[in-house]
Amino acid sequence: MKRLTIFWSIVVKDMRTYYLKPPNISWGLLFPLAWTGMFFIRSGSGLESVMALLPGVAAISVLFGTTSMLAVTVTFEKKNRSFDRLLLAPIPLELLMLAKTGGAIFFGVVNALAPMAMAAFLVDLSGVAWGTFFGVIFLVAVASAFLGLFIAVAVSEVFEAQTFSNFFRFPMLFLCGLFFPVAKLPVVLQPFSYMLPLTYGVDALRGAIPDAGGGNLLPLGLDVAVLGLFCAALFTASLWNVRRKWIA
Repeated sequence: MKRLTIFWSIVVKDMRTYYLKPPNISWGLLFPLAWTGMFFIRSGSGLESVMALLPGVAAISVLFGTTSMLAVTVTFEKKNRSFDRLLLAPIPLELLMLAKTGGAIFFGVVNALAPMAMAAFLVDLSGVAWGTFFGVIFLVAVASAFLGLFIAVAVSEVFEAQTFSNFFRFPMLFLCGLFFPVAKLPVVLQPFSYMLPLTYGVDALRGAIPDAGGGNLLPLGLDVAVLGLFCAALFTASLWNVRRKWIA
């Protein structure tokens, strides 16, 4: 019970201190929507393309919502030694790191609801498989949060965390089937697409949202399994780095 109280206190503290601040909300929500608007203007697409774009917009809303602050805040807390005090808390390191990512995961899931709410005014969402949608969005949020954690523990300066984050995020905009299906990418780039976790999240979301670019290419179970493997690998690598670099 004491561990649960500590876990929840860390999550609430991070939500109040970081994730509910206007800059984080604007970066996590407005950037994906602005990118989508540019796509509409460039392609001349109308409302008939809304359903096809929803999986990609929801996915990048989660990605930017989770990583825009997490990678920076963990690095900043380590730099000013406030993270060292958290390491003294009487909870396992695994639970501590889950608490540090818990706020980002929650914020990422909430971010995914923004484009869905806007789309509800434009198109009929009654055919969405909401159970599958929220399950996949949660996995995407977890994978994105663990990616942000991996970045944070791999660098030592805040500006390095920002640069390293963009090194992963911006290629995903083009390679993960967010706006263009992976099958339509050049053959030489397709293998790189399947090396990125967001590819499987977007593919699963295409299966959950009707008329979303022809549906998913891979079986839903495979998408979920690969996302789970990415989550486990990123979290394990992050813990290994924390123990090697941050704990004497």
